[in-house]
Amino acid sequence: MAEERFHIGNAAGFATDRVDAGAPVVRALIDAGAPAALFYETLAERTLAYAQRNKLRDADKGYTPDLERFLAPVLVDCVAHEIPILGNFGAANPAGAARAIHRLAQELGIEEIKVAVVEGDDVREGLRSMQVQAWEEEPLFDVGRYDIVAANAYLGARPIADALALGADVVVTGRVTDSALALAPLLHHFGWKDQDWDRVAAGVLTGHLLECGAQATGGYFADPGYKDVPGMADIGYPIAEVTGEGDIVLTKPSGTGGRVDPRTVKEQVLYEIHDPANYLTPDVTLDLMQVAVSDVGPDRVQVTGAKGRPAPETLKVTISYEGGWLGEGEISYAGPGASARARLAAQTAKERVEREFPGLSVRTDVLGLVSVLDGDSGGLSKHHSDTDWQDVRVRLAVNAADETTAARAAREVETLYCAGPAGGAGVRLNVMPRIKTASCLIPRESIQPRVRLVGPDDV
Repeated sequence: MAEERFHIGNAAGFATDRVDAGAPVVRALIDAGAPAALFYETLAERTLAYAQRNKLRDADKGYTPDLERFLAPVLVDCVAHEIPILGNFGAANPAGAARAIHRLAQELGIEEIKVAVVEGDDVREGLRSMQVQAWEEEPLFDVGRYDIVAANAYLGARPIADALALGADVVVTGRVTDSALALAPLLHHFGWKDQDWDRVAAGVLTGHLLECGAQATGGYFADPGYKDVPGMADIGYPIAEVTGEGDIVLTKPSGTGGRVDPRTVKEQVLYEIHDPANYLTPDVTLDLMQVAVSDVGPDRVQVTGAKGRPAPETLKVTISYEGGWLGEGEISYAGPGASARARLAAQTAKERVEREFPGLSVRTDVLGLVSVLDGDSGGLSKHHSDTDWQDVRVRLAVNAADETTAARAAREVETLYCAGPAGGAGVRLNVMPRIKTASCLIPRESIQPRVRLVGPDDV
């Protein structure tokens, strides 16, 4: 008898990912006929800060804005086929997200649905009283110096598994590790213990392979002529088939675009890994040094060899704080001499901003030359000829302490319409508050995660 495999699908790798990606994944999970779960990973480092701001404006908001659009194509099928949905789309307001899911379920005609929330990651109010430690090589963050918008600890998988044990159809979290969303249903289904280090490590690796959505199925891999990927417009999102011993097969829904092969998988294994022997998570210290990747069929790759050691005694906290205002102005130049005119425009606008606002941080780029690779000094672009570039765009950016200064500085780009040089067009201005982030560590015992079922009217 073949060993049972639990199937886990991913339907989003960030908050503004494709909202139609989940439907093919769910159809594949149903067709497989195996026990399964689906998860959405929608929280980047700064996303929680913006969510906190939204919650301050509207107490019922603060969760992923596209939550309903993500879930509408899949919720009926997932509930009917007992495929639990897990997501960190609760952001700053997991309970608000749960109520939104209840409203959506009602609209879709789902008569009964259990929605659980995992809370306790928000440590903004208690951070100043905790024993804060420095994160890696970063200086110790001074929690009393800055206007903190959000501070959230990365929780692990156990509270999510506890929510599944309550019979939840949907589990909503705030900040958790991305991998915890995949590990949790494995803990629940197979009954893995927290100290089953190698199995837990395999679960974390599963989540790591899945967490970025189509990045593992050829999306971020694609490079035409070098790494070709078919069907990019309909790329399939990844599915992992996991045994009770922690062997993994990564695949994608049949009939979708993209590719799953050893190269796409290896790139994802190494993604964001600084020390492959010591990948620290709240659940386990993952050792990737013995991981093996092998092709076992069309769009099927086996991954084995994950090893685990005890999890660290501390939890990582991401702190988001007010970082002033960003002011941006852009203008395009085209035709003969476009690059030279663009350079003159950039220099003109920069001179005027620096004259009016001495000491202000100012950067200019000519987009289409080497702007991505250049530094704030613009030194790299000086070595490029102006003769070969006939369609370029000037960008000026400032970091200001207040909105008014940022707006006034950005407007210098707009004055180039008539103040020259010749041929400028397509001005766009943007002024927005900046959020900066820092990391620190806190003792694990400082956090007490909470799990509860939330009804349509619960706070």
